[in-house]
Amino acid sequence: MSRPGRIRLISFAIACVVAAIGCGGQVTAAETAIRYFPSGSIYEYRWKLLELALAHTADAQSAVRLEPYAEDITQNRGIFLLQSGAIDVIALGTTDERESKLLPIKIDILRGIVGFRLLVIRATDQAHIAQMDDPSLRRQLAFGLNSQWADLAILRANGFSVTTSSSYENLFGMLAAGRFDAFPRGLNEARRELDERKQSYPQLAIETTKALFFPYPVYFWVNKGNPMLAERIERGLRLALADGSFRKLFESYHAMEIAAIRQERRHVIRLDNPILPEGTAQPDTSWWWPDPALQR
Repeated sequence: MSRPGRIRLISFAIACVVAAIGCGGQVTAAETAIRYFPSGSIYEYRWKLLELALAHTADAQSAVRLEPYAEDITQNRGIFLLQSGAIDVIALGTTDERESKLLPIKIDILRGIVGFRLLVIRATDQAHIAQMDDPSLRRQLAFGLNSQWADLAILRANGFSVTTSSSYENLFGMLAAGRFDAFPRGLNEARRELDERKQSYPQLAIETTKALFFPYPVYFWVNKGNPMLAERIERGLRLALADGSFRKLFESYHAMEIAAIRQERRHVIRLDNPILPEGTAQPDTSWWWPDPALQR
């Protein structure tokens, strides 16, 4: 190598070392990107919780940066991409099939709140639905759900008629157009979703007298070939539970829903969850639903 070439190589090496030196004289680790799914406003809490768990287990050699998966994809596609390594972490409800394919961190990150379903309806149907008893809901109401969501099997197994779409966004338009009568959404989802779409769908509202509830824990999941990441996430979640920061974050994101459920008196229809893996612990709802007996 010529002398100018050696000089350029040495200069480049020095520049790399200088770039890696922190203010305290320590060599800093390069950040590792962790790609996650799903993304969007209703999922923000899930990834703030993952960020919290990773912060509880951080050290100088484990710097990470969370990145949403850039493409708009279905849940089934997200699971496939997790298996293939294109996505690192997903946050979805549990089923036997998912537990056979993926590695779950079995701590319910939503404390059962997503299994408490409010009904998004057309506002003109409020009085009619308020008068229905449980059998009438099953006989007369058509529900709408995404065809790839795990709760589709739960509602059908409990006797509800369900119309499906592969597009989450299309379901709001289908409801507004009368293609079905009610869109069951988690307590943590319904009001936010309607607030974001009030200009597009002013005719939609949350039904005021009823709710559904079924056990539906939501976990972080990683590729089965990545047990070290699973262990780190679980350790971080348990540390956050122990010091109270997990609960503080949960309550900060769900303050509006917690206040509402403590004021409202809904008739709650309890459903079985036939897709819940055997031995799954029942959700601990005490952070947000301190006395379920009041909701009858």
